[in-house]
Amino acid sequence: MSEFVALGPDDAGELLTLQRAAYATEAQLYGDAFLPALTQTVDELRDELAGPSLGIRHGHRLVAALRWFVDNDVAHINRIVVAPDMQGRGLGTHLLREAERLSGASSFELFTGHLSVANLRLYEREGYEQTMRMPLREGVELVYLHKQAPTRTA
Repeated sequence: MSEFVALGPDDAGELLTLQRAAYATEAQLYGDAFLPALTQTVDELRDELAGPSLGIRHGHRLVAALRWFVDNDVAHINRIVVAPDMQGRGLGTHLLREAERLSGASSFELFTGHLSVANLRLYEREGYEQTMRMPLREGVELVYLHKQAPTRTA
C-alpha cells in the first residue's frame, strides 16, 4: 500500500539514495555521470528538505519524491524522482498533482532535459506548456514548462 508522506531533513539519506537510483538512467541518456542530482551531497539535500517536500512510501520504502518552493505565487517543482522499479505506475503523476494542490500557488513551473521524453510527455499530459529552451552544455538543452492552476470556484 502506497501513501503520501511529508519529507524533512531526517529523510535526506534515504532520499539521496532514491535520487541517485532514479537519475542513473538520466546520466546514461545524457552521457553525463555528473548531473547535479547525482553529485548533490546529503548536507545540501538536508537543507533543501527544510522546505516543502513530498514523498510516496510503499510500506516502509520511499519510492518517489519531489520538492518545491513558492515564489510570487508560482510553485517551482524540483526533482521529481521515482525508483526505477516503480516507474510507469503513475507515482510521478500523483506526486505532481498533490504538490500542485498543497502549494496553493496560482501557477507552476518546472524543467527537464530535452531528451527526457517520458518526463516531457507526463508534464504536457498534465497541462504544462513549454515556455523556453536553454542550452545547458553542448548537446543538452533544458526545457522549461509552465502551467496555470485551475480557476477556483466558490
